[in-house]
Amino acid sequence: MSYPRKVTMSWDVLLLRLPDDVTSVQQIPDDYTPAPLGSQHDVLAAITQAIPETDLTDPTWGELLGSTWSMELNIGAGDPVDSVMLHIRGSGDDVLTSVFHLAGALRCKVLDCASGDLITPVETSGWHGFQRYRDHVVPSRH
Repeated sequence: MSYPRKVTMSWDVLLLRLPDDVTSVQQIPDDYTPAPLGSQHDVLAAITQAIPETDLTDPTWGELLGSTWSMELNIGAGDPVDSVMLHIRGSGDDVLTSVFHLAGALRCKVLDCASGDLITPVETSGWHGFQRYRDHVVPSRH
């Protein structure tokens, strides 16, 4: 017996430490190794302080829900934590507020993994581009 599979795509962004003067991925030296975000304890505390409603029941894989979107936080089991990958599904620009709250709390920059570009609160075209692409390739289920 086969069951219908729900197709979901995520917009993946990476929170990592980069020098202040880096504004694009092309400016990152090939031999650059980002500084860790901190101990797992400190990273979890920063996430909880920034967005208290984040579910960190599993400290390696958090979850945050908005009214029209969901976000998984891939924190990993490493200690110290090197980066946090966000897997975002759904729609609505209010998710970006949460992304940048987390980035600020962790003193990180935000890398759009699809485009390879750094995004900022004023440059969010990657999120809109992802939604257009997703809506084009994933059939609507109405």
